[in-house]
Amino acid sequence: MEGTSEVPSIWLKNTNMQFLSPQQLEALLPFSLLIDGLERAFAGRHHTPMRHHHDYFITGEEEKGTLLLMPSWDDGQYFGVKLVAVSPHNRRQGLPTIQGIYTLFETQTGTPILQMDAKALTSLRTAAASALASRFLSRPDSNTLLMVGTGALAPYLIRAHAVVRPIENVLLWGRNPEKAEALAAALENGQYSLTPIQYLPSAVPQADIISCATLSQEPLILGEWLQPGQHLDLVGSFRPNMREADDEAIHCSVVYVDTLEGAPKESGDILEPIRKGILQKEGIAGDLFSLCRGEAAGRQSPEKITLFKSVGHALEDLAAAKLAWKQAK
Repeated sequence: MEGTSEVPSIWLKNTNMQFLSPQQLEALLPFSLLIDGLERAFAGRHHTPMRHHHDYFITGEEEKGTLLLMPSWDDGQYFGVKLVAVSPHNRRQGLPTIQGIYTLFETQTGTPILQMDAKALTSLRTAAASALASRFLSRPDSNTLLMVGTGALAPYLIRAHAVVRPIENVLLWGRNPEKAEALAAALENGQYSLTPIQYLPSAVPQADIISCATLSQEPLILGEWLQPGQHLDLVGSFRPNMREADDEAIHCSVVYVDTLEGAPKESGDILEPIRKGILQKEGIAGDLFSLCRGEAAGRQSPEKITLFKSVGHALEDLAAAKLAWKQAK
């Protein structure tokens, strides 16, 4: 169950801008609150340009660094921007390869009012977006979740899906079985059973919801394993050369994306099937905007297989940051 622990304010010296630690951010944004906040955001008005991507040279390194800037603003009181630095060489020094910060501004005066760690914010809003899609697309009686991947996002995705569906059983698969066992032990809370599994083909048919968060460049989920009524949540593929599901999985599913501007251009799970003629962009059934505005239908029958592919959107960051600010005040 999600906690409601009190979060003390931390104010930066000589400024009115508040800073939230990752722990504070999680306490302020229980998934039950955040998922509803994202739904309101996708149903409302906003302005979100395509993210800026700039490569830069690093002294003494062959591989370039990357600066990502992701702005978004609403028609009301706030705008925000996420700045992320990708530094591949950091792994040799035991440092994170991806680091960043999010800043929320008050529109009327342009005053920065809140900062937070970008990684924590991204983890929370990514999982909340998957759960929001699941609320529209998975069967309401879904009680078994298969989590494919044991990385940093896995605990967030499990918790988020369990908020919108009556999850009783969680199956965990990762390339490293020891990590799956460790994750199962770490997440044990009495709300649902957690079972590490080693053979993916036999686990897929058991699940009502299959959530994938990996960096795989080869499909992990094959369409021939899927069963009527399942929901497939693909989070990991954010580049054209990355795949988590094969062409048959795309072909046999009703496909949705987080945004029609992002996923068809960035993810191999959507790009490749479109290139091969297996999927038409016009054949994508909807995105979070059209679902939340009632312009696209969600699940239409208990037998259909639904598939949701996300690559992330700056509006999700803005919605989460605004909600955190209101909760912290």
